[in-house]
Amino acid sequence: MERIYLDHNATTALDPEVLEAMLPFLRSGFGNASSAHADGRQARAAVDEARSQVAELIGAQPREIVFTSGGTEADNHALRGVLELARVPEGGTPHLIVSAVEHPAVLAVAQHLEKQGVRVTYVAVDPQARVDPDAVRAALTDETVLVSVMLANNEVGTIQPVQEIAAIARARGILVHTDAVQAAGRLPVDVQELGVDLLSISGHKIYGPKGIGALYIRRGTRIAPLLHGGHQERRRRGGTENVPGIVGMGVACRLARERLATIPDRERELRDRLEAGIRQQVPHVRFNGHPTERLPNTLNLGFNFVEGEALLMNLDFEGIAISTGSACSSGDLEPSHVLMAMQIPVEEAHGSLRFSLGKETTSEQIDRTIAAVVRVVERVRALSPMYADFKRQQAAQETQAHAR
Repeated sequence: MERIYLDHNATTALDPEVLEAMLPFLRSGFGNASSAHADGRQARAAVDEARSQVAELIGAQPREIVFTSGGTEADNHALRGVLELARVPEGGTPHLIVSAVEHPAVLAVAQHLEKQGVRVTYVAVDPQARVDPDAVRAALTDETVLVSVMLANNEVGTIQPVQEIAAIARARGILVHTDAVQAAGRLPVDVQELGVDLLSISGHKIYGPKGIGALYIRRGTRIAPLLHGGHQERRRRGGTENVPGIVGMGVACRLARERLATIPDRERELRDRLEAGIRQQVPHVRFNGHPTERLPNTLNLGFNFVEGEALLMNLDFEGIAISTGSACSSGDLEPSHVLMAMQIPVEEAHGSLRFSLGKETTSEQIDRTIAAVVRVVERVRALSPMYADFKRQQAAQETQAHAR
């Protein structure tokens, strides 16, 4: 039976149109985009076109786009590049603000910068994983250099009030970065409306190739290069351009922009069908995230009395690919830092699954997934000592109730 892939927040398949656009630059059009001859000029023209396509997706100017190796590098460049040139009052300590539910590509950089002497504030979120703009306002100081809050969470899909946060920070002359890796292509993203100074996106989340991403840097923003070397990317990122990857990302951005009018609504409808089907047929299920302000393709559910890893493996045997959290931390046995920040009990966090739909997901696949989840949860709970204890306690309470 055909496998069902519901892990699009981890990565997406390469779109056939993207592949076709890349192939010429993997074959005959292999010139270095920095070379002056005809082959180099052909590559440069392709890079310039892709830069415009990326810029159009997010409402930026082409020269404000820096190509990177992916979302992680873009996040690293934003935080480390800004902090390296930070200007604070004499005797002060540069201050960075991030949310507690950021992707590891931001949190790990923040922790690294702390070791370098930067003061970092990790702003808490509410039980729906949402940041309160007033909490960011309260954390600002005269030494705050940068605020970094993701546009949409990769695990539970919650959309953050980045526009409001950016307005608060920029009113005090503080730069704002947002990781829009999960949001781009699934939500309308416009850097002018958001009011951010830096924004990260990644190719493989929008049906483009892996190993390519981009960082939007608002014109006039002071930022040091992350990689030093040649003059590429206006001296903001040294190194020979990954022309096939850049071309692929450009086409992926163009397609994402064209599909925004239809695909997200279709994914939302199927996601709601999946959620309703599971919650109607499986008892003791917890919804994780914001009920309305969330990505249209993302559903995170907690299944009591079982381990999420056991559910994941059993569903994999059934031919269904899902996740227990972000792919970047899938080897970590600790509960999700996102769910912990949402104040979800550890045992419930361990039983959570993330379903993330894509443009090829069908209603038939959703129905098959619902049926498989019902079977798997019942099978795994039958082996769970926690569930057995719960059933005994429930039976005892019912007996006492009848005795009264």
